[in-house]
Amino acid sequence: MRSSHALLATAMAFLLGGQAAAQNLNNPVPALMQQQAQAQAMMQAQQQAQAQGQMPQMPPQQAQGNPTQVPQLLPQDNLVNRAGSTTEAEAGASAQGPLAEPWRPPGPSRTVFGAQLFMRGAPTGSESANPNYRLSAGDRVSVRVWGPVESEVMGAIDPDGNLFLPSIGPLRLAGVRSGDLQRVVESEVRRIYTQQVQVYAVLLSASQIGVYVTGFVRTPGRHLGSGSETVLDYMLRAGGVDPVRGSYRDIVVNRGGRALVRIDLYPFLLQGKLPQLTLQEGDTIVVGKQGAVVSADGAVRNNYLFEVAGNAMAGPELLNLAGALPSATNVVIRGTRAGQPWSRYIDVAQLRQQSLVDQDTVTFITDAPAPTVRVFIEGSRIGPSVLVADRDMALCQLLDHVAVDPALADTGSVYILRKRIAAQQRRAINEALDRLERQLFTATSATTGIAQIRSAEAQLVSNYIQRGRRIEPEGRLVAVDDAGRCSQVRLEDGDTIVVPERSDTVLVAGEVITPQAILWRPNMTIDDYVKVAGGYTQRGDSGNVMIRRASGHIILDPREGPRPGDELIVLPVLGFKGLQIASDLLQMVYQAALAVRYFDL
Repeated sequence: MRSSHALLATAMAFLLGGQAAAQNLNNPVPALMQQQAQAQAMMQAQQQAQAQGQMPQMPPQQAQGNPTQVPQLLPQDNLVNRAGSTTEAEAGASAQGPLAEPWRPPGPSRTVFGAQLFMRGAPTGSESANPNYRLSAGDRVSVRVWGPVESEVMGAIDPDGNLFLPSIGPLRLAGVRSGDLQRVVESEVRRIYTQQVQVYAVLLSASQIGVYVTGFVRTPGRHLGSGSETVLDYMLRAGGVDPVRGSYRDIVVNRGGRALVRIDLYPFLLQGKLPQLTLQEGDTIVVGKQGAVVSADGAVRNNYLFEVAGNAMAGPELLNLAGALPSATNVVIRGTRAGQPWSRYIDVAQLRQQSLVDQDTVTFITDAPAPTVRVFIEGSRIGPSVLVADRDMALCQLLDHVAVDPALADTGSVYILRKRIAAQQRRAINEALDRLERQLFTATSATTGIAQIRSAEAQLVSNYIQRGRRIEPEGRLVAVDDAGRCSQVRLEDGDTIVVPERSDTVLVAGEVITPQAILWRPNMTIDDYVKVAGGYTQRGDSGNVMIRRASGHIILDPREGPRPGDELIVLPVLGFKGLQIASDLLQMVYQAALAVRYFDL
C-alpha cells in the first residue's frame, strides 16, 4: 500500500506540473493509410500505362527533376545530437535569412541570378527613343522654327542623311545622337539667321530594323524593332535568356559575320553598366550556353544560382554576389570533385581562399554560441520584464537585478519555467502512459469476475490515457529549497523566472467534500484544513496527503501544516479487487457443495 501511495503521488505531481490543453491529438494512422492508398493507386496507374505502351506519368515534383524528399542540412529547430534530453551546453547551427524575407524557403535556390530581367513584356514602338541612338535614313523627325522666320517640317531623313527645312535648306542629321538633335538643329538654323529665332526638334520614330536573336533563348528568330532600342529590348522580344541552358555572361553581337561586342549582364545587374551600341539591320545577337553554376543559400541576402564567368569562381566573388549577412560565421560547401561527392565545412574567412566549381552548393550558417541569454521575468515585479544576461550567469546573481516589493513578492518561492524541461516532462508523461497502456492490455485475470472488472476499467483507463496525452507540461524548475534559499542554477536562453505574489490562503483540493481556498492561520493543522473543507470523501484518507509549495516543491507525508500560498492535496485511496476474488471463490465453493449434495442424493 505504501508503494501504491508513492506511485499515485508521483502521477499526481506530473499532472499538477502540466496544464490541460484543449487541442486534439494528431492521429498518424489515417495519414499513413492515405499515403499507402495513394502509393497503391500510383503503382496501378503506372502498370496500366506500361501495359498500353505509354510512358508512366511521374508526380509533378519528380517530373521537374526534384526528389520527393530532400534532406535538409539545417532544419528549422536546433540540432540535437541524439534522441532524448540535451545538455545545456549543446547548441545547433542555424541558417537564418534576411529580415526582409522571412518567408524564404530553406535549402538551395532554383532561381538563376538575372532571370527577373526578362520577366516583363517586350517593349512597344510607342516608347521613347534611346538618347544615345544615332539617327539614320528613314527616321521620322519633327522640326519647327518661329520668330522672324516661320518654318515647319515633319518627315523622314532621306537616303543621303538630310532633312529639308523650308526657307533654310537641308539639315545634315544622319549620325546625330537623339539626345543632341535639338542642339544640332538649333545651331544650324542660327548659323543662317542670326536674329532671335526659336527652334523645336524631336525624333518622332526610328526606322524599323530586323535583328536576329539566336542561341539559348526562348524564341529565337528575326525580331523587328527600332534602331534606338538596346540589346535587352530585342532579347525581351525573343523571350529572354533560357534560365536552364542559356548564359547571362556570354552574349555576343555579330555584324557582318564578325563579333562586334561581347556583353556580360552581371555588371549591368549589379552596377548598371551596359556597352553603348546602336543596332543595325541584319545584326545578330547570340546567347551562349550556360557556364558553371554555384548556389548560395542560408544567411545571405541574394539566394540565387550564380553563373561563373570562367571555369571556377573565387570565394570573394561569391561573397560579393551573395551578400553574406553579418550573422554568417561558417559555410558548408557540397559538390563533386573527380567524380566523387565532396564537402567542406569552413568559416567565412577561409571561403576567400576557396575555389568553387560547377554545381557547388554553398550554405551560409551561424555556428557560434551567443554570449548572452534572454530571460523573462513574470509575477510580482516592478522592473522590466526582459533581461539580457551573460551566458554563465546564475539565478541568484540575476535576482539581484530584479526589483520587487518585499511586501508583495514571495521571494522564497521563486521558480523557473524552462522549455527544455517541459519537453522532458512531456516525454516522461508519454512513457508513463505507454507503460500503463501495456499493463492494461497484458494483465491477466484470476477469475471471470475480475476479467469483467478489468474490461470495464479498460475503457476508463483508456479515456484517462487520452486525457493524459493532452497535458501540456509547463517545465517548472524548483529553484529554491524548502527554507527559501536560492539555488545556483545556470540560466538558459528563453527561461522565464516567476516571482509569485504573497498569498494568505491555502488551497485544499483532492478527495475532500468541498475543495476550496481557506484563509491561512498559524495554528491550523492539516486535519483542521480538511475539516473546514467538509472532511474526507469515501476515497480520502489522512495518510494520503501531499503539500505543494508555491515554488512547486512537493512534500509527501508532511509532518507540519501548510504555509501561506501552499496547496493541500488529499490523494485517493487505491481500490482492491480482493473482495471480488473472495466472492468468486465463495460462489465456486457453494456451487461445488450443491453439486456434491446433488450426486449424494
